[in-house]
Amino acid sequence: MTFKALLATKPRDVISTRIVNMREQDLMPGDVTVAVEYSTVNFKDALAISGRAEIIREFPLVAGIDLAGTVEASTYPGISVGDRVVLNGWELSQDHHGGFAQKARVKGEWLVKLPEVFSTRDAMAIGTAGYTAMLAVLALEHGGLSPQRGDVLVTGANGGVGSIAIAILSGLGYRVVASTGRPAEADYLRSLGAAEVIDRRTLSEPGTPVASERWAGAVDSVGHHTLANVLAQTQYRGVVAACGLAQGSGLPGSVLPFIRRNVTLAGIDSVNAPQSVRIDAWARLARDLDLSKLRRATNVIGLADVPAVAGQILEGKIQGRTVVDVNA
Repeated sequence: MTFKALLATKPRDVISTRIVNMREQDLMPGDVTVAVEYSTVNFKDALAISGRAEIIREFPLVAGIDLAGTVEASTYPGISVGDRVVLNGWELSQDHHGGFAQKARVKGEWLVKLPEVFSTRDAMAIGTAGYTAMLAVLALEHGGLSPQRGDVLVTGANGGVGSIAIAILSGLGYRVVASTGRPAEADYLRSLGAAEVIDRRTLSEPGTPVASERWAGAVDSVGHHTLANVLAQTQYRGVVAACGLAQGSGLPGSVLPFIRRNVTLAGIDSVNAPQSVRIDAWARLARDLDLSKLRRATNVIGLADVPAVAGQILEGKIQGRTVVDVNA
């Protein structure tokens, strides 16, 4: 039997994608086979299939850094046939076939059993973006942040990480300030829980090493000048979680926020996070994420639509989360 997959190839140094029929013998080694039901398109997926970042390391390769589905076969202890599972990151869409396919064979240690509250569609509405947002919230808490400390800023607010970070933080009682390049969509951000919406231009240009204190913490998915300005405006003993580089990978700032205000900068790695951390993050998502807000921020497409949506993500035109129904 064959199954559909979105295969990335690189003829003449230019990445291209197409829908192909694959067979089980085309799958890569692993001790668990999953019937994939949903995947999702993240910013990293858009970078991968566009070739704007060297994420895919070997070709041809099935793209997609996320998947959710039901186990068809397993020799891995603790993962059984019929289990609903989710996979975020690890080697998917780098060295190992990813989630843009109807079937996947992966290492059992990469999988997390899905909390009962979530469907597989919900899991991919969360995806790496939402799981990363939860890791960022955990980092803020680890740094001692609480709603009583003051406002929390979320940059890149209309994106996947930003949307879900707003929903989680507001649900936990934080007053959330959302920074966006699309202020006309402020009503959407307020529907997720943002108390205030600011234009990203107030943060995206070169600034001063330290500035007036504005927020107790922040979740930043933008990087570069934005992150430097966020740090410069963070309150004494504040915490900033950095999880993205939409503006760039540089950090043109100063050590002054760290040594004058005791600000903590916490880095967030979602790709290689230990299994225990992943399980904790998904348990907290099950407890703290309002599913009605999640579904409000979600759009569903088919496999054939992925390349076009990836281009729109890179152009900053996609709001919230995009789920891929691999069987559509």
